[in-house]
Amino acid sequence: MTAPGDAEPEMSSVRREFALERYRYLLQQIHAVNENAYRFLAIYQTLATGLVTAALALFVGYSKWGVAPSTARGGVIGLLSLTTIVAAFTSTLIVVGAIAWFDYRNEECDITDEMIEPGFRKRPRPRNFIRWYETYVLLFIIVSLSVMWLLACFLLLPAMQ
Repeated sequence: MTAPGDAEPEMSSVRREFALERYRYLLQQIHAVNENAYRFLAIYQTLATGLVTAALALFVGYSKWGVAPSTARGGVIGLLSLTTIVAAFTSTLIVVGAIAWFDYRNEECDITDEMIEPGFRKRPRPRNFIRWYETYVLLFIIVSLSVMWLLACFLLLPAMQ
């Protein structure tokens, strides 16, 4: 049994260990969130490439296959709609990941403020979004999806007669 004066140093030690374990967990989660953005981009690129390839194959081969032009146009629109759904899902996952990253970093700052000293780690600022790679992944998704729809609407669909 510990003496009444020994309880405080023991609690302080337990508190430090707990904070250290929580800090390790937060760093692990931040790392996982960073990796997930690349995974989501890879999923988008793979699925979008497959769906757009199918749309182009339909465009090239619909007359040879005996498919009516209106049906082929509907197929191209359907495939691009699926691509849009994949893009929306991927974008949602990236935005949610960025929000989670923001929360983890704030909690990391809370721990370092308490255990080391206030201001040891600067808190993340939303206005720094221009430096986040997630911003550029989202821009890539938006631009690539826009280009796909524009090319389909102005080149592919009018040519399918």
